[in-house]
Amino acid sequence: MTNQKQDSLDMFEQTPATFQQANELNRIKIEETPDISVIWLDTHVHSSNPDYQNAITHLQYIVNDIYTFTDNDECIDFILTLTDTDVCLITSGSVGQRLVPCVHDISNIDSIFIFCDDQNRHEQWAKHWCKVKSVSIDIIHICEQLKKITRRYELNAIPMSFVQSGKRLDRLEPSFMYTKIIKEILLTIQFKHKHIKQFVKYCCDNFVDTEVDRKKVKELEDEYHKQTPIWWYTTQRFLYGMLNRALRVMDGEVITSMGFFISDLHRHIEELHKRQFGDASYTAKCCTVYRGQGLTKKDFDKLMATKGGLMSFNNFLSTSENRNVSLMFTPGNGRNSDVISVLFVITIDPKQSTTSFASVRHISQFPQEEEVLFSMHSIFRIRDVKPMDGNEKMYEVALSLTSDNDEELMVLTEQIRKESFPNAEGWSRLSLVLADIAQSDIAERICQVLIDETPSEHSASHVYNRLGNIKCQKGQYEEAITLFQKVLKLSLMSSSPNHPSVATSYNNIGAAYSAMGDYPKALSSHEQALKIREQSLPPNHPDVASSYNNIGNAYCNIGDYPKALSSYEQGLKIREQSLPPNHPSVASSYNNIGNAYCNIGDYPKALSSYEQGLKIQLQSLPPNHPDVAGSYSNIGAAYSDMGDYPKALSSYEQALKIQLQSLPPNHPSVASSYNNIGAAYSDMGDYPKALSPHEQALKIQLQSLPPNHPHVAGSYNNIGNAYSDIGDQRTAVLFYTNAVQIAQEVLPSTHPHLQMFKRNLERAKQKL
Repeated sequence: MTNQKQDSLDMFEQTPATFQQANELNRIKIEETPDISVIWLDTHVHSSNPDYQNAITHLQYIVNDIYTFTDNDECIDFILTLTDTDVCLITSGSVGQRLVPCVHDISNIDSIFIFCDDQNRHEQWAKHWCKVKSVSIDIIHICEQLKKITRRYELNAIPMSFVQSGKRLDRLEPSFMYTKIIKEILLTIQFKHKHIKQFVKYCCDNFVDTEVDRKKVKELEDEYHKQTPIWWYTTQRFLYGMLNRALRVMDGEVITSMGFFISDLHRHIEELHKRQFGDASYTAKCCTVYRGQGLTKKDFDKLMATKGGLMSFNNFLSTSENRNVSLMFTPGNGRNSDVISVLFVITIDPKQSTTSFASVRHISQFPQEEEVLFSMHSIFRIRDVKPMDGNEKMYEVALSLTSDNDEELMVLTEQIRKESFPNAEGWSRLSLVLADIAQSDIAERICQVLIDETPSEHSASHVYNRLGNIKCQKGQYEEAITLFQKVLKLSLMSSSPNHPSVATSYNNIGAAYSAMGDYPKALSSHEQALKIREQSLPPNHPDVASSYNNIGNAYCNIGDYPKALSSYEQGLKIREQSLPPNHPSVASSYNNIGNAYCNIGDYPKALSSYEQGLKIQLQSLPPNHPDVAGSYSNIGAAYSDMGDYPKALSSYEQALKIQLQSLPPNHPSVASSYNNIGAAYSDMGDYPKALSPHEQALKIQLQSLPPNHPHVAGSYNNIGNAYSDIGDQRTAVLFYTNAVQIAQEVLPSTHPHLQMFKRNLERAKQKL
């Protein structure tokens, strides 16, 4: 523990607000065009003008963010606040003639459109300004130009992953793993018309702001089967935009809601592929397609480091048979001079791969683009990267579509399958994957649907069990216990009292009681599980070892550390008999033994045990596995207890680095590491630096956990500690109060964390 004056909770385990202009139009959330906003400035037009309203309606079909201004200075000030988005500026001829010279060099203005009554007159001055893309008397013409610009931004926003050749294949980015898993699962699910209706309802409940939106969504419901999936994908931009964003930020709810469309679109591409490449003589020919886009310096550096390795576009991929068309989609001179233009030159050998791709020019809304569309999660090998014409801001990247017998890809695919609940199927498997990446709300809803559709309670037993685990993840421990007890009752009705499934129920009940802080009940449940397992399983079975470890945890929580150590050592003994010496479960036992030594006060032995656990994990797990991060956190705690705070901080930072590689950025474990880093800074006496990590932890928890989760209370307490340490007792009281209020809602009155929060609150009040 730390040496803070306040009790500290080291191990507790949002889009930025948009500037709201007074006369901003309702924003079309359903179509989120990445990094681009439209601003309309006209000092002479009133919002009630019918022509103005008609123009706005047309624009609403193209772009998400539309802001209107009648004052030049307010408009320019607003543009300067948009540090994370580029701007398409629409203005009148008379205003534009005065305004364009003043704003043309603002870096985040991508393009300017002049909407006027006298096209010939205003073209004369506008031709001297390269960002003026169009002078027109017709709003439809401007909308067509905007379509091209927004399409370029959408194409640039597609998520990508890189896997270096010659490196360990388990150094995977989470987005690579999870998009591949989710695609595989969605293709096994039989979707029905009700799923289209559910998606439409989801859109209406969460995104629809305008009649334009409502019309688009209603059209999808009424006309879906009258058009092909590719037609919808290229015509209805809101589908493209929602899917692209959902895959970029791993939004499980949107991905699940759009599952029917992902599946249909893949199958349509697959069908076209068979038609276009089914002739054996044609499949022998290689072909080349192109894709132009911008890469951030960070992604470009990854690309360069991955030369010879693999890269994946984690969405449906749009390319063109026409090199010049693809070059049009490379970035212009927008806000970010750090963006590098790339032309991907992709060689495809159809006879070598079954990856689905097809020409869609006869279906697409943009036939002139000569589009070839690849199914989601196509994987390519990077052959070469070279500057174009000596230009260090524009590169040509040679890619080849991987073949089915690519050894590196086969190993990679098999590993991903092993780590993604291969024994489950369909919706059941999807709920497990979503819970694994902390998308517990949608995972819970899937479980509830599975329960409702299962003919008998007994058949739904495994789903009740999973739902109980999700409730634990969300901090709803009493509900979890109710579900686990229901599973126990069903198991006792269908099995003998000493059946291993009964022991599993007792084990889960014990884990929930432990999380609630009711350690005697937790101990009793785990002892019951051990008793059954010793009767029904061989004495060296790994599940028996697990029970000893759980009993050790209960003793640890009660404060009986010698008994905890004895139970952990018994668990280790069994695991060393029944498992390979480098098995991850053996490492877990060493970590538990380290915890016991830490609590006894024997920190050198604790550190030795943690390091042994880490050594085993580095032999048996990917180096960026979350359990490896857990070992670094434990090592950090041991150094902290020994008073070596710089080494503690270093270990916590290593844990965080691994978690940011292997977990979604808003995963609760990431928040835990930020809290640990904050505690280390506090122990070192650097109280201002301690505040920021604790605030980051709270921000993550409020995104990924219920607002009354015990871990959220812990972060409020830690922020209170930081404010108290820097002498701001008034603010500290506010955060301590929040911690106490949440803990009183969800924890027993005797829980040690609740008592800690109350003590901290009283101390801060006394210092006021």
